[in-house]
Amino acid sequence: MNADARGGPDERVFAAWLAETIGGYVRREVPQDEPLTDWGLDSIGLLGLYGDIEERFGPLLDPADIWAYPTIRDLARFLAMREGMGRRAGQVRAAFVFTGQGSQHPRMTATLYEELSGYRHHLKAADAAIRPYLGTSVTELILAGDPRVHQTALTQPALFAVEYALAMTLLEEQEVRPVAVLGHGIGEIAAAVVGGALPLEDAARLVCFRGMYMQYLPTGGGMMATCADPFEAAEATASEPGVTIGAFNAARATVLSGELEGLERVRERLASIGISSAFLQVTHAFHSPLMEPVTPRFEEAARHLAGSKPKVPYYSTVYGRRIEEPLDAAYWTAQITSPVRFADAARQMLAEQTPSHVVEIGPKAVLMPFIRRMAGARGPTCLALCRGPQTNAVDMAGVLSALNAGPLALG
Repeated sequence: MNADARGGPDERVFAAWLAETIGGYVRREVPQDEPLTDWGLDSIGLLGLYGDIEERFGPLLDPADIWAYPTIRDLARFLAMREGMGRRAGQVRAAFVFTGQGSQHPRMTATLYEELSGYRHHLKAADAAIRPYLGTSVTELILAGDPRVHQTALTQPALFAVEYALAMTLLEEQEVRPVAVLGHGIGEIAAAVVGGALPLEDAARLVCFRGMYMQYLPTGGGMMATCADPFEAAEATASEPGVTIGAFNAARATVLSGELEGLERVRERLASIGISSAFLQVTHAFHSPLMEPVTPRFEEAARHLAGSKPKVPYYSTVYGRRIEEPLDAAYWTAQITSPVRFADAARQMLAEQTPSHVVEIGPKAVLMPFIRRMAGARGPTCLALCRGPQTNAVDMAGVLSALNAGPLALG
């Protein structure tokens, strides 16, 4: 069996073995993107496949994972990621994951601003870059506990500023260097700055125009988190042309985006088959075709953006994989209407970079449960820089200790 540079089988090898093994079960060639249940494998057959995987590769998965990753391609990617976790070296290798819209709240990181000089310095730098476009201070907005932080035109620059300041506190104050960066939705812009693909000034312009144009779209759209897998979500939305999948967060964590009336009908449809869902605290149907009216004006505002190739491995949630091309205006325009392929991007990041730690950078923990589910017990240590409104310097010091970083500068 072939192996990758680190001494173990890669995703392609797992996929080839799975295709050959399952093809032997069903006596025909099986496509890599066809659900396992379409091949006529019942629960007994899938349990047999679990046993074969364990015998060939060792304890890389649990029986339930067979159902959670329903195609050869999905299962192969998952096995490669789990196998990679076992090859991880002992040193700290931290990946940064940046939270998206919906994680904001009044006075987010206000205590860190009051207690940490480094964080205060970087938030002020982001504020200064944003103010010419926004016409107001995001720092003052945050410290005042202003509920307008939930208005899209203010949410996006405020979130960006907070995530930039948190990441730069780790980078410049504590010298924690990420082995990879990944952002969810608006978090992609902060990831691009930290990854060396965008200067702060360009990112500030980008995020302000993005939020402003979205703010003035007609109302009537929203987003809904569900416990459906992508196939169940697609089936539930098939009769709703105004509703699409907005984010693939994990195996059974799919976000729907679109018209509110359609979302309500889909919610009832899912509930009837025992699948729960909940509306998100957003004002529009982000990452859906309802964002299309924004794109011409946004692309015009962003057309002078140079966009560089990332200097740190950058995992795109537009494509669900690592990309090395420049993050230019075309990329950021496509990102507005594209679904967030967080699950694919995160799985590939975990498999390729085998981080020892994944640090969620945002005002509260949102993405860590998804990472833990993907990585399992063999996976990296998952840390959230902020757990919510009460996060303080002591909490951040605990995260830094886990990363073997130095003491914080108080004051």
